[in-house]
Amino acid sequence: MIHPARARKQQIVLLALLLLTAGTIAAGLGLGHSSVSFDRIVPILLGHGTFQEKFILYDIRLPRIAVTLLAGMALALSGAILQSVTRNDLADPGIIGINSGAGVAIAVCFLYVPIEPGSFVYALPLVGFVGALLAAGLIYAFAYSKSQGLQPTRFVLIGVGVSTALSGAMIVIISSTDRVKVDFIAKWLAGNIWGTDWPFVAALLPWLAILIPFVLSKSNALNLLSLHESVAVGSGVAVRRDRIALLLASVALAASAVSVTGGISFIGLMAPHIARALVGPRHQTFVPVSILTGGWLLLLADTIGRNAASADGIAAGIVAALIGAPYFIYLLLKK
Repeated sequence: MIHPARARKQQIVLLALLLLTAGTIAAGLGLGHSSVSFDRIVPILLGHGTFQEKFILYDIRLPRIAVTLLAGMALALSGAILQSVTRNDLADPGIIGINSGAGVAIAVCFLYVPIEPGSFVYALPLVGFVGALLAAGLIYAFAYSKSQGLQPTRFVLIGVGVSTALSGAMIVIISSTDRVKVDFIAKWLAGNIWGTDWPFVAALLPWLAILIPFVLSKSNALNLLSLHESVAVGSGVAVRRDRIALLLASVALAASAVSVTGGISFIGLMAPHIARALVGPRHQTFVPVSILTGGWLLLLADTIGRNAASADGIAAGIVAALIGAPYFIYLLLKK
């Protein structure tokens, strides 16, 4: 049972995050190359706007905001799972190679596999999941020891190595393709939000609708797995089964997110740490906060990047990296 004082603090933090998210959504709706007056946003959403105003909000900005928000939530939850299961504060799906695995699979599918346009959007998360799963399985196999269990430091180091190798493989794959397809893959690698239509929202939403409740139902197991393997075993947790199930959930969340947003790192690293600092390490309290924090961080990064001085803006992944890379270095020195 959550202590009343901690539950009250969680409620305040969640309310603050919801207000921040709402403010960022309002800013994202109003700002852009075709700006919309802020006092016109509510009337347009209620159907009292011109054709151009409705088109800008309903067909361009709202789906992009929805995709960005959902992807940030998925990446944050994926990072929270990884950090708890591996007992390593530096674990992040973008840093340890899971995103790269999804990226290589998506690049191969996009370049060489003929897919019907209607099913392309919905196939991408599945393709990304297969690639991410292969990368995660390789990392897990090398980081796991029968005598010592999963070794946290080795897990991250091997993950960084796998990520580097997959990045090299990506360069080899795209080196012989035509310019248009190379440009798309380059934007994907930079973390440029490209899935900006409502079908991408429909493709991403079921993954979160299924996996968020599943992970929350496993909060007690995560609490014990984050302590030590022997503690979890002594408390009656089916360590191997729960760890594999949670790692699969983490891989699926990361793959579904990056399939529509591109290679975005550091959201899964920062959001869980911020949430723990705000409400403590218990998963029942910090996981919901982490989910909202991740959604807000990526939405903020995309809003800043989209309205940067450059004509084409700056990719959300680059803005997130500018914030997250110094934070990663700080954690590396601290831990």
